[in-house]
Amino acid sequence: MEDTFYDQVGGHAFFHSLVNSFYERVETDEQLRPMYPEDLTESKRHFELFLEQYWGGPKTYAEERGHPRLRMRHAPFRITKGARDAWLAAMEAAMESVKSSLSDEQFVELHSYFDMAAHQMRNV
Repeated sequence: MEDTFYDQVGGHAFFHSLVNSFYERVETDEQLRPMYPEDLTESKRHFELFLEQYWGGPKTYAEERGHPRLRMRHAPFRITKGARDAWLAAMEAAMESVKSSLSDEQFVELHSYFDMAAHQMRNV
């Protein structure tokens, strides 16, 4: 059986680092920060669990929250081109911070996914 992407990149530790790095940027971004609750603990946890599940890790996200329904969960927020671009910039910086644990192919695959997802979430 082939290892999942989750396994290949180091499992929980990798996604934990990626998400923490991403949220460090969210916390200081004038456009993104208002879209998140004051306490980011649950937002971080949900994002981490979602990414782990999406990339072949534990199914904890689905067990706790059901189907991801990403567009529905993001619908209450005005996701403009600018917000999308700010989110992508924060994620790209986070990816750079963990790049040393990825192959070039894994980096491209992860980047492609985030780019696609960010464009799909735009709703304004």
